[in-house]
Amino acid sequence: MTTPPATPNASGGALAGLKVLDLSRVLAGPYCAQMLADHGADVIKVEPPAGDETRGWGPPFVAPDTSAYYQNLNRAKKNIVVDLAVPEGRDILDTLLCDTDVLVENFKAGTLAKWGYPDEELRRRFPALIHCRVTGFGTDGPLGGQPGYDAVLQAYGGLMSVNGEPDGPPLRVGVPVVDQVTGILAFSGILLALHERHRSGLGQLVDCTLLDTAVSLLHPHSASWLAGGAVPRRTGSAHPSIAPYDSFGAADGPVFIAVGNDRQFGALTDVLGAPELAADPRFRTNLERVRHRRALRAALEKTIAARPRAELAAQLTARGVPASPVHDVAEALTSPQVRHRGLVVEADDYRGLASPVSLSRTPARVRPEVRAAGADTRDVLDAAGYDGETIDRAVEAGVVRAADSP
Repeated sequence: MTTPPATPNASGGALAGLKVLDLSRVLAGPYCAQMLADHGADVIKVEPPAGDETRGWGPPFVAPDTSAYYQNLNRAKKNIVVDLAVPEGRDILDTLLCDTDVLVENFKAGTLAKWGYPDEELRRRFPALIHCRVTGFGTDGPLGGQPGYDAVLQAYGGLMSVNGEPDGPPLRVGVPVVDQVTGILAFSGILLALHERHRSGLGQLVDCTLLDTAVSLLHPHSASWLAGGAVPRRTGSAHPSIAPYDSFGAADGPVFIAVGNDRQFGALTDVLGAPELAADPRFRTNLERVRHRRALRAALEKTIAARPRAELAAQLTARGVPASPVHDVAEALTSPQVRHRGLVVEADDYRGLASPVSLSRTPARVRPEVRAAGADTRDVLDAAGYDGETIDRAVEAGVVRAADSP
């Protein structure tokens, strides 16, 4: 694993000077805010007295109260603990919002309104504020306000129905893809709103839901159903409209081969020493190969089974046929290209993944420190204009928690 080389960047990042208040927890919101921080934004994470529950989502733990899960979503953020359920805590939120460009939150629908911050009130009091809201199903409609975690939305949004083997049950995608993509879409929506604010001077609501994300990820199955009406079924690793586009058992493990056109199929059969397959009428075109996918797979399995996966993938790639060994996580994170791209970073006690958004002139910079709950409460409140005595009273009353709180 490697640490990306430091790149001179006088601006501190593309988003240097942007002030973000992160009231979110778990995954989608914190991931969005971390991406903003990686690109230079000044992010303050506000945790409730009970903390972000993902601090306890372990093992593994990187500190007594910090899981690896939490660490990899909350780097480069200042941290304060404020009880927003009490009026004194909301007074602090008022003060912080006066100097905030972007608010990221994923409260249960109606929570902010209950605390005196309905959408219209936020717009009236903070007209330039960009308010990014992440919910499971949205705030209105038949399921408006219903909570939802990633797997629930994979189920409701149809993703599980197309994931798994044809003769097996629907399966959850092995990573929290709905949460993570929602975080990326929230990041994108915030950038759109910031761009528009340069013209209008006004903020707006960036409304992201896990449901919207899940449905947007259904392509090409959604396109097929909308065009033809047939309900898509599970195909395992295979593509429903292209063949061969699947994983096969090689001599030392699985290999994935993705043939996207007839030329690539001819190259595949050459590499495998089976040119007769390219001449077979059942396999001459993609349409015929999809129709006869079972026979095609049976013919390919015999020759692929004797070949080492890395060697076969390299030979196919050299002939323009996309292919790769099916890596486990350790193999992926230690692979030469991942190292070359600087995607895995190590700094002091921190180990994590770099930002997936790469800019040439103002690159992202991983600031690896993950702050303890309340580590920056006093500094943030001091910068917001609170005097030491007022901060002490708030600590004693339990409205806020600081690093030196008992």
